[in-house]
Amino acid sequence: MSRLHTESHLVERIGWLRAAVLGANDGIISTASLILGVASAAASQTDILLTGVAGLVAGAMSMAAGEYVSVSSQADTEHADLAREKRELADDPAFEREELTQLYLARGVEVGLAREVAKQLMAKDALAAHARDELGISSISTARPVQAALASAATFSVGAAAPLVLVLVSPSGVLIPGVAVGSLFFLAILGAVGARAGGAGLLKPTVRVTFWGAFAMGLTAGIGAVFGKVV
Repeated sequence: MSRLHTESHLVERIGWLRAAVLGANDGIISTASLILGVASAAASQTDILLTGVAGLVAGAMSMAAGEYVSVSSQADTEHADLAREKRELADDPAFEREELTQLYLARGVEVGLAREVAKQLMAKDALAAHARDELGISSISTARPVQAALASAATFSVGAAAPLVLVLVSPSGVLIPGVAVGSLFFLAILGAVGARAGGAGLLKPTVRVTFWGAFAMGLTAGIGAVFGKVV
């Protein structure tokens, strides 16, 4: 007797994982870069902290709004495609059944079996069958605007809080290297956690996120130092 078991696939995490990693990564990099740019311009620690808090709030709202609008656009497209498919199923079900059959034939299913599979799936839920196999829309990949917005805002805030904590605990004399090194450390952890959650190797994602974080912070700090001297 075969034994049934429940499988957990990593692809099911794509929606929230992408938004979460993007939000936290952006929170660390943008806030740390902002802090380093202002600090390099010889601002006071109070001004640096205030700038970081303002960046956290503005960034979290921007991430939430951006994710919501972007994913809502995807959801609108999915709904339009499903509505059109529903009309086509009502107008010409025979053609739609043949269309589904051809999809299965293209995947290597024998012609008789392909027709029977198409017939049975359409008898159960024709729209779901066409959404999944013709349009590529499923419960795993479907757009969820509110989920993406909340995940982005929350993770951005968590990520942005890390450089702010470093500002609070770093002595004024070592604030810039303390924030820079600490933020890169947090980015490396984030890269490793994101890779682990997505089932990927640890090294490449960790190096990638750390490199681009260092580049962004270095560039912003350099600009702050130049303009600080000019002003």
